[in-house]
Amino acid sequence: MAGTDRTRMSRVFGENAPAIVLVRPQLAENIGMVARAMLNCGLTALRLVAPREDWLAEKAIASASGADGLLREARFFETTEAAIADINRVYATTARRRDMIKRVLTPRGAAERLRTQVAAGERCAVMFGPERTGLSNDDVALADAIVEVPLNPAYCSLNLAQAVLLLGYEWYQAGDATPAEQLVTNDTQPATRGELLGFFDHLERELDDCGFLRNAAKRPGMVRNLRNLFERADLTEQEIRTLHGVVKELRHGRVERAQPLPVGVVQPLSVGVVEDGAG
Repeated sequence: MAGTDRTRMSRVFGENAPAIVLVRPQLAENIGMVARAMLNCGLTALRLVAPREDWLAEKAIASASGADGLLREARFFETTEAAIADINRVYATTARRRDMIKRVLTPRGAAERLRTQVAAGERCAVMFGPERTGLSNDDVALADAIVEVPLNPAYCSLNLAQAVLLLGYEWYQAGDATPAEQLVTNDTQPATRGELLGFFDHLERELDDCGFLRNAAKRPGMVRNLRNLFERADLTEQEIRTLHGVVKELRHGRVERAQPLPVGVVQPLSVGVVEDGAG
């Protein structure tokens, strides 16, 4: 799913948004894909602990797909301890249970805590381990809590960018007010009850005239079914006008086309039709 509209970037992401800490990442292109996932979710602080490859390599820039600014501003650290030295709250992501007593959160639960902590002025970070092995026990021991993604227990393998995107999405959603569903009407408005009832009157009058509603016993139920059909459509003012035109054309346009042709005018033959006797 692609789409970038820079004219809609009205939200300002605070400097206190969680930092993403990649501990010993292996591949430059994975770091680039992480930057892309971060920017999708309004996260801009990237910290790198002893990466194996150059995070500004051409393959990393290409994988960032326009988010290479995050790579250029990324901060480099030799150790995990140095990367989180100025952080108040640290979360460690892992798919494996460790032999230590730690609070375990889902990405959604972690995002809610992060929102509260960031709002209180605390500096937060989420750590992700190397692609092949994940965080070490020593890295996890530095965190306040573990973030574990509830997925298919028989197969819960995620690549690095997917893991960052999952947590970043929950972070973004925790502060987003977009309704779960909305009708985009562009330059028109939803139809009023009066406009809808006017269309119902028009449609039912024509259906009475053509005989469709001729069964008096069934007519009330048929009318209700038709009305419910159009009610479910969430019609707009423009669509109501279009439907009025459709009903009018079906009635009056059909009559006009049924008129006999003027004297002397021959009905043209349809393509592919052969006259009797033609050979």
